[in-house]
Amino acid sequence: MISVLVSVPAFILGVIFLWKGSDILVEGTSKTAIHLGVSSLIISVILVGFGTSAPEFAISVGAAIQNNSDISLGNIIGSCVANLFLVLGIASIIRPIKVKKPVIKREFSIVLVATIILVIASYFNFLDAYRYIGGVVFLIIFSIFILFFVMCAKNERIKPTNSKASNIKKPVILIILGIIGVIIGAWLLIESAVVIADFLGIPTFVIALSLVAIGTSVPELVVSAMASYRNEPDIAVGNVLGSNVFNILLILGFAALFIPLKASDYIDHLVVLLIYTAIMFPLINFGQSITRFKGIIMLGLFSVYIWFIFFSPW
Repeated sequence: MISVLVSVPAFILGVIFLWKGSDILVEGTSKTAIHLGVSSLIISVILVGFGTSAPEFAISVGAAIQNNSDISLGNIIGSCVANLFLVLGIASIIRPIKVKKPVIKREFSIVLVATIILVIASYFNFLDAYRYIGGVVFLIIFSIFILFFVMCAKNERIKPTNSKASNIKKPVILIILGIIGVIIGAWLLIESAVVIADFLGIPTFVIALSLVAIGTSVPELVVSAMASYRNEPDIAVGNVLGSNVFNILLILGFAALFIPLKASDYIDHLVVLLIYTAIMFPLINFGQSITRFKGIIMLGLFSVYIWFIFFSPW
């Protein structure tokens, strides 16, 4: 844990790592998709989604190992809301995002179903009293999700522009370096933010829902914002949707194997997450694009969510 004195410089350094790492990651993803003849959406959902979810994995699973369920669960709830409304909201303001029909029908539907499964499992104590069953089921569903997208990648292959093996090395290296960059940046940002929040005396669960969650969503934010700026809408959207599926199924499933997550105690917050996820469907589906105006609405709804965290009597 870093000290209070170095928290501000660490925060700034974290932002720098995130910005440069995300720029490299978007470039590597786009070029890899072209070389492999696979859509950048598929690459983003699986590969970039995993890379940008690495901070959430480290924080939530690490907290579970340290027997801190408040941070473990709160981080994921807050991060999922931040991904949908803060990340896509800012990305769409930078450049309106055109959303393809398959994304609405397939990728977004998977995120919504995963969120519903989370709420149901929490209500029936499958992340608490029956956490081993719930954790294993979550991981099995996640494995099916990965296999499904691998099959989609095979079925949706397009003709590569260049299939030479030597040409694929640089994009892959860029992806690896980009992921390393965002992980280092996120770690610095999260550590510094938690130290500052703890110094101010903010409750642990509130820290996890807000500051830590936003901190772990910074990789998604920077990657999607950079992708939007580069006019790569598939990467901007796929990164967020993939990250939420990783957060819910992989990370919470894995964390539940260590400790009870007390998810049933926070069912109200999980229902709010489900409501917010469901709200995304009409926002995306109407006009099949996320305009700047919609982005402003999304940021407004995210502000309401932050108010709910700090001032709700629940």
